[in-house]
Amino acid sequence: QVQLIESGGGSVQAGDSLMRSCAHSQLPQTYFALAWFRQAPGKDREFVSSINTWSGCLTFYAASVEGRFAISRDSSGSTVYLQMKGLKPADTAVYYCAGMTHSGNYYHQGEYGDWGPGAQVTVSS
Repeated sequence: QVQLIESGGGSVQAGDSLMRSCAHSQLPQTYFALAWFRQAPGKDREFVSSINTWSGCLTFYAASVEGRFAISRDSSGSTVYLQMKGLKPADTAVYYCAGMTHSGNYYHQGEYGDWGPGAQVTVSS
């Protein structure tokens, strides 16, 4: 079973920064894309950002995080990072890493077959 191992997260003040990472131990090109989704209390899980891990230069962002969050990958494509800056209380959620093994809709969670356990990010005002 493929494991997506997440790290990072925690509690910060508004305006602070955090970085989350997501790594897998499979062959580097196992995933066509790796993404971050988040779920706030009482809300549906929503897309945050995604990266084409094969090219490393094709990235996608939700409008709510564009310009504040940055997704990147290491040279092997086995680890993906989400740098979060200018955090707001509205960013408070459980953040999940997800992997897509085929070309598909980067924004749609149904395209992602593998998921990490998620971790809480809490932003206080």
